[in-house]
Amino acid sequence: MNEQIQRSLQVPKRSFFLFGPRAVGKSYWLKQNFPNCIYINLLDQKTSLQLTRDPSLLAAQIHAQSKKKQWVVIDEIQKVPGLLDEVHLLMEEHDILFALSGSSARKLKRSGANLLAGRAITRSMGPLSFSELKQNFSLQQALQWGTLPLVYLSPQDAVDILEAYVHTYIREEIREEGLVRKSEPFIRFLSIAAQMNGQQLNKGNIAREAQVPRSTVDTYFSILEDTLLGHYLPAYRPAAQVREQQHPKFYWFDPGVARGASEMLYDPVDSLWQGRALETLIYHELRVYNQVSAKHRPIYFYRSGAGAEIDFIIETKKSSFQQKSQVVCLEVKLASRWDRRWEKAMRNLAQSSKLKVEKMIGLYQGKERYRFDQLEVWPVEFFLEKLFQGEVF
Repeated sequence: MNEQIQRSLQVPKRSFFLFGPRAVGKSYWLKQNFPNCIYINLLDQKTSLQLTRDPSLLAAQIHAQSKKKQWVVIDEIQKVPGLLDEVHLLMEEHDILFALSGSSARKLKRSGANLLAGRAITRSMGPLSFSELKQNFSLQQALQWGTLPLVYLSPQDAVDILEAYVHTYIREEIREEGLVRKSEPFIRFLSIAAQMNGQQLNKGNIAREAQVPRSTVDTYFSILEDTLLGHYLPAYRPAAQVREQQHPKFYWFDPGVARGASEMLYDPVDSLWQGRALETLIYHELRVYNQVSAKHRPIYFYRSGAGAEIDFIIETKKSSFQQKSQVVCLEVKLASRWDRRWEKAMRNLAQSSKLKVEKMIGLYQGKERYRFDQLEVWPVEFFLEKLFQGEVF
């Protein structure tokens, strides 16, 4: 990775898990920030096999090299979940600090592995963000190919890298770890799920298209979520309307990977796809800011029974007996000109007596900024600047 691009993740002062999809730069970040540590790479088959057979070898290896308060890095911890019991013991009895990275929490959950009972905090890493790329950020490149480090820094090889990424994911995460019994139905599902990026999920329809039972679709989506390839965006239900839709949306972690999984790398994408790619990018940036600012505000979308939709709702204050919930509304449009009709859903919600709308912001690809009474309209990049300056929420 280009050394000029500094990741926003700061080194915690205590042991931690670092979760993130493959190829987002976890290993590079760990090596840069822990240059003199004991480094155990479980992608190395020999190391992985030895520690699977005898987890106590971990303690022997560390005792031979470490001192108190020294960091130990274990990369891809989900490969040998049984090591977590040894890690727990070493933390308790020898005051050793651990950085534990992984591209999947699923195997850890399935094995019932000891997740260190709160002794290790959790951090996440995704593709490159606007705050990390700074002057190197290109909105058009991000929408077309995403912001995986390898893709972003080698855009001429984007198609090959993304194609290999999808195949590698299927081979390593799915087949080798036995997450599904048969890969063929999952591959069909993967393409359909990628094409549904940023849309409300009708899992019954997806099941019919993928030719699998409805329950299997639930399992497949949980695999995508646990292997960090995507995130649900729940519906906001403020009881402001008589009928509100409750099906969640599902956003892939990166628009380029979604494009690769949908088998559209060799075809030009239409404006509808690019619009959802823009929403995917904004959701990613909101999640990054939520972590680096330590605000951890809930994020939703809103859609009424009448079809009025708001792309993102950030809840800045929970409702209580003494106060209404407070929210920031974001409407995201691919267009280069702002249409005042796009404001209607936000303005309708702002009239509700059930909550307080603090801010209404429209995002678009134009160059001008506008203010229509309480509603702001900002170019996408201006919005991203304000987001990481803490001026959105």
